[in-house]
Amino acid sequence: MTATLPPWLAEVPAEQPHSPAFVTVSGAHLYGFPSVDSDVDLRGAHILPLEEVVGLRTGQETITRSWERNGVEVDLVTHDLAKFCGLLLRRNGYVLEQLLSPLVVATSPIHQEMIAAAPGCLTRHHANHYLGFARSQWRLFERSGELKPLLYTFRVLLTGIHLMRTGTLVADLGRLTALTAGAPPYLPDLMAAKRSAEHAPPPTGLSDPVRLAHDVARLTAELEEAKGASRLPDAPASADVLHDLVVRTRLAVRVAPS
Repeated sequence: MTATLPPWLAEVPAEQPHSPAFVTVSGAHLYGFPSVDSDVDLRGAHILPLEEVVGLRTGQETITRSWERNGVEVDLVTHDLAKFCGLLLRRNGYVLEQLLSPLVVATSPIHQEMIAAAPGCLTRHHANHYLGFARSQWRLFERSGELKPLLYTFRVLLTGIHLMRTGTLVADLGRLTALTAGAPPYLPDLMAAKRSAEHAPPPTGLSDPVRLAHDVARLTAELEEAKGASRLPDAPASADVLHDLVVRTRLAVRVAPS
């Protein structure tokens, strides 16, 4: 984990009601532009025991918690392993980014198997996820004028472009700016401004609406073009692998008799 993340995050997975397959950090920390007052977004997969899957009293497929510790807001969302794997097969960019996040709080052999299966989950249709996310964040920026949704707009467009062209998922905007020809040169300055405050507007010299709208439209067109030219398949190839992983995990995990 990076120095900007509190060391006590490693204690969080053990405090949850079910064993984690993995827990990683998502959000602004993953995207490369956390603010001094950013909350910490924890995402992952937990493992429901067999008794809470096949019986009448089933366990929570999704667990959501928010709390504050030592002045840091923490937002935790985990899905049961089967639900998470199902989302991986539905061209969901969010869960792919969570699975492949390099900011790992807790891992396991199951996590490593999921990472190995991730390339087989990628399709050209993941571009639709990033196009839709970019549109919603751009509309939010137009309404609010805040820097955060503007950076999210550029981040998802560049992530989508890079994914379609290379088959590799990169979520860090700093890396994407260096890797992507035609990335707006002012992005590092916007990222630096975002670090000082979570809900600040863009700096005056970097907030020309005409230039911003032009660059968003240009990158949107590049993502659509990259989707059309991508060598990624139309459908995921890892369904059988993930099915086998879920079945093996279910049969191996039991609740001790009370």
